[in-house]
Amino acid sequence: MFKLSVDDRLSSWAALRAQLETCEEPFQLVIDFWRDAPFVPYNRHIDPFNKSSWPSPWEIIVENQYDDFTKSLMIAYSLKFTQRYKDTDIEVRSLIDKTKSTYYNIVCVDSLWAINYNDNNAVLLENIPDSFFIENLIKVTPTR
Repeated sequence: MFKLSVDDRLSSWAALRAQLETCEEPFQLVIDFWRDAPFVPYNRHIDPFNKSSWPSPWEIIVENQYDDFTKSLMIAYSLKFTQRYKDTDIEVRSLIDKTKSTYYNIVCVDSLWAINYNDNNAVLLENIPDSFFIENLIKVTPTR
């Protein structure tokens, strides 16, 4: 998907959202879709603490470069922009592991599931180690 033209990338994202409506394993589908997004270590144009700096999801797809926060945001938007998950509580939480000085941006669904903690599968939020603390919490809502 990420090597396609802009129009084809936007179409692929729309197709993903359509598949999420009826898929038996929607979290795995969204994980698999975003797993190979072109990674940049830091996107200087997006401040996770300042929502007004965030481009729309369509602008993010056009730019086609994803840091950990942007990838989490797109996972959250992929779910939130469906009929299936439009009324579901979805958050992006920025976590810091105090013991390893590791930083994660995870997508929380209904305060039960964590997505983007690892690239393989969703995990129960209760299985996130106690050494993590929340640095930032964003409730995901439809964009402009």
